[in-house]
Amino acid sequence: MTDSSQEKIPTNVDIENDIAALSQVAEREKDNLHIYNRWTQKLLVWGVEARGILPVPVEHRTDTQYHKLFFIWLSANFNILSFSAGTLGPVVYGLGLRDSCLVILFFNLLCSALPAYLTAWGPKLGLRQMCQARYSFGFFGVIIPSIFNLASMCGFCILNCILGGQTLASITNGNLSWSVGIVVIAVVSLLISFCGYKVINWYERLAWLPVLISYVVALGLGGKHLSNPPSAAPATAPTILSFASTIAGFVITYSPMSSDFTIYYRPDVPSWKMFLYSYLGFNIPIILVQCLGAAVVVATPSVPAWAAGYDGGNVGGLLEAMLSPCGNFGKFLTVLLALSVTANIAPTFYSMGLNFQVFIPAMVVVPRYMFALVATAIIIPLSIIGAHTFYSTLTNFLGLIGYWASAFGGIVLMEHLVIRRNDFSAYDLRFWNNWRHLPTGLAALGACALACGLIVPSMDQVWFVGPIAKKTGDIGFELAFVSTALFYIPLRYLELRFKKLV
Repeated sequence: MTDSSQEKIPTNVDIENDIAALSQVAEREKDNLHIYNRWTQKLLVWGVEARGILPVPVEHRTDTQYHKLFFIWLSANFNILSFSAGTLGPVVYGLGLRDSCLVILFFNLLCSALPAYLTAWGPKLGLRQMCQARYSFGFFGVIIPSIFNLASMCGFCILNCILGGQTLASITNGNLSWSVGIVVIAVVSLLISFCGYKVINWYERLAWLPVLISYVVALGLGGKHLSNPPSAAPATAPTILSFASTIAGFVITYSPMSSDFTIYYRPDVPSWKMFLYSYLGFNIPIILVQCLGAAVVVATPSVPAWAAGYDGGNVGGLLEAMLSPCGNFGKFLTVLLALSVTANIAPTFYSMGLNFQVFIPAMVVVPRYMFALVATAIIIPLSIIGAHTFYSTLTNFLGLIGYWASAFGGIVLMEHLVIRRNDFSAYDLRFWNNWRHLPTGLAALGACALACGLIVPSMDQVWFVGPIAKKTGDIGFELAFVSTALFYIPLRYLELRFKKLV
């Protein structure tokens, strides 16, 4: 009987067998790595962008086609999500057409200025937006707004997938489920996003045109129903401000991704030019399409076909009903409207990949396009789950995300305009990825924490209405911007007494 307490001493044959086995494993890993590298190199040859959050050197910032920036924001917002956001004024807040359109006009003109201004920073610094924020929030502190930003972008992608899937399903008379439509929208968006900067720019320069044609045809068919909107009850300040908060949440949340699409432009481009292209790119589609959504939904009860299509808050069904007099051509246009959301989802997937690398800095070695696959795997099931609660999801989501985006904007603006005196040379780009030299982030996070004392009482949400909001309506996003900016300046100067500016 063998003594189990005695250890077996390996022989030369055992050692040789182990070495041979390890060599086989090493060869397999080497082959796998070689295959991966060949696949990666082939993607690069095909024009797929692998760069993530690594800075773009000055010599690589050579793009002079600045007008492309206008089309990115134009196509990203010339879609049925903008149409749906416009319907919230009459449907959720009980506003008349005139009041809804005035809120849409003035608050978009106001709130789009921040993301439009931040696009001008990309060419100057060659850094993605959330990497720029490290110079105020710090290397580790910026992880918190990155998490909020990822949640915001996921929310927009989910809403767009739901709308696109609903609209595709509306033309099939029940033969295509919402879930299948959602998968189609997500996969098309993935294919566009996977390739990166060049393909996204090419797609966005074209994507707006079929959407414009579809809306023009819809207006030609149903415009007669929009001429005499029914009268509405007088608007109150709380309803105006609550709808304004929703509209603000729609556009101001572009701020944390604004310069993600401008880092390849020449650094000597005038900032006013970048601002103007972006400002027009935001406001032209958002204002026009949101006002159209408000006008159509106000008229819907008086048009039986539209009311039937819109039953249950189905925006895709409403658009299909508007275009149905054109027969098969109308169905074709409805498909184009459904696909319009891909022009918003694709660049959002792109920025989500960059945010993953800021959120988990070790992931900087992973090619950007791999995160587009991760984003798609997250978005599809969440969209399917939320498909039947679209309006409540849209209202709650847009009203909530404006708070953190306003606070984020207030901090990065004060850092640039006050602390760094509007001087891009004051950013030491050598330390963009060095936590020891970057700010601690305590001033930024402290300002956000202090501002919550004013933001929370000013919130008007389904699950909570603050004491200030009960009298004024939702003024949380306005107070978030102002209070965070004011708190940040003294806290940042205090921080600079212990750690020098970089």
